[in-house]
Amino acid sequence: MKVLRMNMRILVVAFVIASFAASDAQPAPAPAQTLGLDSSQPIAVNADTFLADLNGETGTYTGNVIVEQGAVRLHADEVKVVAPGGKASRMEANGHVVVDSPSGQAVGDNGIYDVPDQLLHLTGNVVLTKDANVMRGNALEVSMATGLAKLTASAANAPPGQPPGRVQGLFVPAQKSPPPTQSAPPGP
Repeated sequence: MKVLRMNMRILVVAFVIASFAASDAQPAPAPAQTLGLDSSQPIAVNADTFLADLNGETGTYTGNVIVEQGAVRLHADEVKVVAPGGKASRMEANGHVVVDSPSGQAVGDNGIYDVPDQLLHLTGNVVLTKDANVMRGNALEVSMATGLAKLTASAANAPPGQPPGRVQGLFVPAQKSPPPTQSAPPGP
């Protein structure tokens, strides 16, 4: 049960961005790095095409978009960057959104990253995976500053096979190694 609770905690919090320390004895991470996202790192974006709206202070990347900040990587079909004054404040990802980190993966139909507030929102068919553990819902909100994550589901948007209005989780306990077999002592 202890392993299950530990896996559940890791799964919910660590899916989105980087792993927690393996031991509780280690000091807590700095707030800006709670989930592995280092907000002091530059945000790198590459894609097949880019369209800038200078009046609207936005840029839209399309086609195999990859956004990286530190150890976190986001993939999507399209990412719109809102950058008032040339400083990225919001990133809106649409289509096949995948957020990879050293500790797991989050997938959704759409996503929004609020850069100054360090909030990540995924919506649509949200699936979180960490090793063999899986969680499903319709919306995920993660505060990278606090390490809190909330997965919700609505009856109106329930994916096929999922009970309406409920989140699902499957947690696989760590397997114990079988004790070594002892050979029988030689007989008389």
